[in-house]
Amino acid sequence: MLGNGRRANQAYIILQLRLPRILGSFFCGAALGVAGAVFQAALHNSMADPFILGISSGASFGVALALFLGLAPLFGFPLSALAGALATTILIIGLASRRRGSSTTLLLTGVGVNYILSSAMTLLMFLHKEQYQRILFWTLGSFSSSTYTQVGVIASAFLLLFVVLRVSHQNLDMLLLDESSARAGGLSVAKVRTSFLLLASFATALCVAYFGVIGFIGLMAPHVSRLLVGPKHAKLLAPSALVGGLLLLASDTLSRILLPSGELPVGIITSLIGVPLFIHLLRKGRFLYA
Repeated sequence: MLGNGRRANQAYIILQLRLPRILGSFFCGAALGVAGAVFQAALHNSMADPFILGISSGASFGVALALFLGLAPLFGFPLSALAGALATTILIIGLASRRRGSSTTLLLTGVGVNYILSSAMTLLMFLHKEQYQRILFWTLGSFSSSTYTQVGVIASAFLLLFVVLRVSHQNLDMLLLDESSARAGGLSVAKVRTSFLLLASFATALCVAYFGVIGFIGLMAPHVSRLLVGPKHAKLLAPSALVGGLLLLASDTLSRILLPSGELPVGIITSLIGVPLFIHLLRKGRFLYA
């Protein structure tokens, strides 16, 4: 009887606690890796990713605002995050287009919006002190409460993003050209860029809604993959997903085992890995996608 009880407990731990966490971190990393490849191509800039441009901050601000206004039970985290992320994406594109926005203008606008949203998040946490710890830990990312339902939603979002981009990989490649050349090739640059950015923001928002803000996976995964397979998106998308998934899975494992009791937020681990790469790109001046 004791042996059966022990095996039942082990099975429960593996199937209900460990496996959803493993699958959640992998598919979230895969989605963020592919989203990063989209942002870098659409903005023609190797430093672009949903975290740096403020899309993740927009999603988290949407959730925090819903909590602050008492709307979270009505809309839930996913809808609140989607609203925040899509509104942020549209705001960035709208602000940049008023300046006849190039990809560089879009990037700089996104960075500015990111700072504003981060400050707004801090203000909400200060005003909503009873939710401070919950919001703070959530904004740093965690897979400790992953469920199969969440895994199913994230996996579906990733597959949708991946299939659409794989079918449209030639349009992604054309975005790597200068805008006049892309237009000469028959591409509606603004329309295609906006569509891709909104789709990638959708997947990012779901990751934020369920698992919190996780930075730099979208920056790192495409860079590593580009070193392995080159810049063509027909070959780049799958490795970006795989590298992103494995990076986030490894980061989550580290966050779970580094402390003797408790665990670190996974966003701390990804930032410790990603920030040096970001600084390296700044020092090398590798702003344009190559």
